[in-house]
Amino acid sequence: MSGLPLTMRAVLLDRVTPAEDIVLREVPVPTVRPGWALVKIKAFGLNHSEKLLRLNEINLNHIHKPIIPGIECVGEVVDPSDTDLAVGTKVVALMGGMGRSFHGSYAEYALLPRHLLFPLEPDLPLSALGAFPETYFTAWGSLFQSLQLTSEDILLVRGATCALGYAAIRLAKALGCHVVATTHKKEKMKLLQNADEVLLDDGTLSGKVSGVTKALDLVGPRVLKDTLRALDPGGVVCQTGLLGGVYTCQNFDPIKDIPNGVYLTGFFSNFPTQEVMKELISFIHQHHITPDVGHVFDFSDIRSAIMAQDDGTVNGKIVVVVEEDAS
Repeated sequence: MSGLPLTMRAVLLDRVTPAEDIVLREVPVPTVRPGWALVKIKAFGLNHSEKLLRLNEINLNHIHKPIIPGIECVGEVVDPSDTDLAVGTKVVALMGGMGRSFHGSYAEYALLPRHLLFPLEPDLPLSALGAFPETYFTAWGSLFQSLQLTSEDILLVRGATCALGYAAIRLAKALGCHVVATTHKKEKMKLLQNADEVLLDDGTLSGKVSGVTKALDLVGPRVLKDTLRALDPGGVVCQTGLLGGVYTCQNFDPIKDIPNGVYLTGFFSNFPTQEVMKELISFIHQHHITPDVGHVFDFSDIRSAIMAQDDGTVNGKIVVVVEEDAS
C-alpha cells in the first residue's frame, strides 16, 4: 500500500540476548500476503514467555530465526490484504505463533494472520490497552475455561504479584468471588489490596488455608504438589504460570501426588478465538475493569523496559508505547 515506509525499527533476535544487549534495528516493513493483514503497532506489553525466548528458547530448532519477539499487541490495520478488515480498524492480537513461528510485536509494524486479529472499540488509553491482551486472555481462560469459576468459589491465587495474578484477582472479584492471594515477599503484600486475604508464602500452604475451592497456581511445578495438598476434596487446581523457575514436574506420580477428590488442570493460551475474546472484552467493559499498569516505556527505550522486566523492579504490567494515538 502506498504511503507506508520501506523500513521500520524492530528488535531482532538470533541468539541468547541479555536485556542490556537489546538494540533497535532497521528492517524491512513486511509485505502483505493473502489471509494476513499489516498492522501498525500502537502498544504492547512485556511477557514472561518473551524473557524465556530471549534467554533460552531462542536456541531451539522450532524458533524461526532471526525473529522479532512479542506475543501481543494493540494496533491499527494499515493494509488488510484480502481480509474482511478495513483500513483503520483497531485490533488486538496475541499468541498463535507470534514472536516464535513468525515475527511478533517488538516493531513498528507486524504482519499478522487474520484469525489472530480481534477488533475492539478502544475506550481505554494505550497504556491500559497494551496491558490487556495476553495477560487478561490467560487469566480469563484459566479462571473460566479451566477452573469454571463461579461467584460462590473461594479462589486461591498463588504467586499473585505479577501481571497475570493482578488480572486474575480483578476478574474474580468482578465476578463476586472471595480471593486469597499469596506472595513470597513480605514487602509486596501491600500490592495485593484487591484480594480479600493476603498470605506470605514460605513454600508451604498445605494446612495453612481452608475452604479454598479453586486455585490458580502461577508459581508452577516447584510448589504444585503443595498447592494440590492445600485444597479440600472437590477442589480444582489450574497450573498456568512458571514463576518458580521450574518448568516440568520431576518424579510426579499422579496417583500419589494428586490427593483423592482433588482435580488438576492447566491452561495453554496459544489458541485465542473470536468468541472467547468477544466474551472477555464484553466482561471488561461491563465491569469497568482497568488493567494494572506498572510502568510505561517509549519504544525507543525498549532496552530499559526489558532491563526492568529482568530486574523485577516493576509491579504490574510493563507496557511499551510505539506510537501515541492521534485521536
